[in-house]
Amino acid sequence: LHEKVVIQLNDTHPILIIPELMRIMLDEFHYKWDHAWSIVTKTVAYTNHTIMQEALEKWPVTMINKLLPRIYILIQEIDNRFRAEVYAKTHDFELVSRVAIINKGMVHMSNMANATVFSVNGVAEIHSQILKDDVMKDFYRLYPDKFNNKTNGVTPRRWLYYSNPELTNLLRETIGDEFLTDLTKIADLKNHIEDQEVIDKFNAVKLQRKQILVDYIKKTMGIDVDPHSIFDVQAKRLHAYKRQMLNCMNIIYLYQQIKSNPDFTMHPTTFLFSAKAAPSYVFAKKVIQLINTLQRIINSDPDVNKFIKVVFIPNYSVSIAEILLNAADVSEQISTAGKEASGTGNMKLMMNGAITLGTLDGANVEIRECVGDDNIFIFGKTVEELRVLRNTGYNAFDYYHSCPRIKKVMDSLVDGTWSINIEEFKSIFDEIMYSNDEFFLLADFKAYIETQRKINELYRNNRNEFTKKCLANIANSAYFSSDRTIRDYNNDIWHLEEIKF
Repeated sequence: LHEKVVIQLNDTHPILIIPELMRIMLDEFHYKWDHAWSIVTKTVAYTNHTIMQEALEKWPVTMINKLLPRIYILIQEIDNRFRAEVYAKTHDFELVSRVAIINKGMVHMSNMANATVFSVNGVAEIHSQILKDDVMKDFYRLYPDKFNNKTNGVTPRRWLYYSNPELTNLLRETIGDEFLTDLTKIADLKNHIEDQEVIDKFNAVKLQRKQILVDYIKKTMGIDVDPHSIFDVQAKRLHAYKRQMLNCMNIIYLYQQIKSNPDFTMHPTTFLFSAKAAPSYVFAKKVIQLINTLQRIINSDPDVNKFIKVVFIPNYSVSIAEILLNAADVSEQISTAGKEASGTGNMKLMMNGAITLGTLDGANVEIRECVGDDNIFIFGKTVEELRVLRNTGYNAFDYYHSCPRIKKVMDSLVDGTWSINIEEFKSIFDEIMYSNDEFFLLADFKAYIETQRKINELYRNNRNEFTKKCLANIANSAYFSSDRTIRDYNNDIWHLEEIKF
């Protein structure tokens, strides 16, 4: 089987393939254990997509034993044999316990994958390194040759040629058609970044795409949006580590600045959100409620809405992404450093000429490597700096009491600014302050608002330079094609005889 097939496990969700394949070999084909195990371990490979604990699935022994009794017997046997193998290799009982598949009444799916497969990969360079250094460090110690990286990619056929025909036509007019079948040829655009005619045509294309989104928002939500404003987009799953709340904090800060300073000015900016929250994720749903509250209050305030507007597009989907991402000027990729495995929205936005505003997290690291420091806006503390902060005793209240801007923003959540019911957003305040700001919003707040200010000033004062950065992002986007990703999987893991695109 392994000479013809590789089964690539897409995160921890399909890990039961391992004992099920063993069941087929043993029960239906009557192989001996060692023969079956040899085949399975050469057939199955594992991609990890996130380090978040809720995705590193664990299931109760009682549940699996009741629903899948034969499968559970096989998991027990895999666990027993793996424990013996690790102990024989290390004579370390604590290590055996940490890497065990069955532990404390739970079956650890990621451990079963790591114990079995011939290849383990992360989906961005920094993510794969974190797996080796932290999340899977025991398995890396045991089996270093299994671990590798395969940075995610997105298909330009969907996220550029189909969804953005205006930009595609401009590229064809400027650099020819070769990039349509070989995205590496898009690098030819680098030769035209200084061309004023190309700059002007790109700005016209971007305005067209903005107008399409403006029309959609007006039709579906009844909100008027200025297509000449900066479109600042954060579109992704709503999760605390992705820090939509940090974006909200900047919006609240700007609102407070506008209301308190009659001389305040900035280039008009539309902050666009789209996201869904998991059904039981109360904090995420409360943040969605806050964004919609900001939308209602800010958009109806004539003192404020001439500078900023907020739009939350509901029911985020591929169809919405196809008109939202290519209208963006700024791509918000602001997760807590070390928490985002890769991201793919960042790639889609980059491919369509948005400039990344982000932390050094996930594929942002490789985007910076591709476009250079001058064509990306990086802010915030690094993985290493946050590790030091954790180890030296991070205290959210130190930031709250030492920075009047932070205190004023946080207090607005509980002082009636956004709701006459002061309890409405208290849970957000409590989660950040009394759970000690697990995702370091307060630690990165100053750097974030300062970087936002720099972006706004550049767009306002030197639109040509801003557009050149957009063009540089498009020209350097080929690495993030899924064609490159699939080639990497094939070259290092699958070894198909021939693969064509």
